[in-house]
Amino acid sequence: MKIYDLSPEISEQMAVYKNKSEKRPKIKVTRTLKEGTNESKLDIELHTGSHVDAPYHTLKFGNTIEKLSLDKFMGNSIVLDLTKVKDSIRQSNLSKLRIKKNDIVLLKTKNNPDKNFNPDFTYLHKSGAAYLASKKIKAVGIDSLGIERNDPSHETHNILLRKNIPIFEGLDLSKVKQGNYFFHGLPLKIKNGDASPVRAVLVR
Repeated sequence: MKIYDLSPEISEQMAVYKNKSEKRPKIKVTRTLKEGTNESKLDIELHTGSHVDAPYHTLKFGNTIEKLSLDKFMGNSIVLDLTKVKDSIRQSNLSKLRIKKNDIVLLKTKNNPDKNFNPDFTYLHKSGAAYLASKKIKAVGIDSLGIERNDPSHETHNILLRKNIPIFEGLDLSKVKQGNYFFHGLPLKIKNGDASPVRAVLVR
C-alpha cells in the first residue's frame, strides 16, 4: 500500500489565496517545556491550505460542514491529468474521460509547480462543473487555492454545492499520476462551518 499526502505544510509563509493577509495562518507558542509542556495556538482561516468547502460557503440555506455525511469525504477517486489545459477546464476537456457515479474527481493541472499564489491559475469553468454534477460524482478537488477565478457570482461553486458536492481546494497533486485511488479528506466537526481544513491523502 502506498499513501500520497496531498496537503501542504501549514506555516505562516505558506501560499494563500490572492496573498490576502487575513488568510495567512498565525501560530503562537503559548507554553514551553520550562512551564511543563510545549503548547501552541493556531489561528487559521477555514479556506486556507488544503480544505473542503461546504454548500453553506456560497448558498444561504446550504448544508454546513458538520451536517454532511462523512461518506462524502472518502471513497473511490480518479485523478485526471489536465496539465495541458492552459486556462479553464470545460466540459470538452472532461467528456471523453472515464468518470463514474460517486467518484471523487481530482483535477491535476499546471498549477502543481506553483509555490506561491498564481493569479492565472487553471480553474474549473461552469460548463465543466455542470458536466461533473450531471455525472453524479461524490466530490471534486483541484490543486489550486480556488476552483473558480474572479467570478463574483460563484457559478462553479453554486453548480456543485447545490448538488451537495463538496469542493476540495489547495491540494498538492504533484506526486500522483492519472488513475484510480482511494481518497480520504475528513473535515473537522465545526458547528455551522462553511468549510474545514483537511489532511487529504490518496491510497493505492
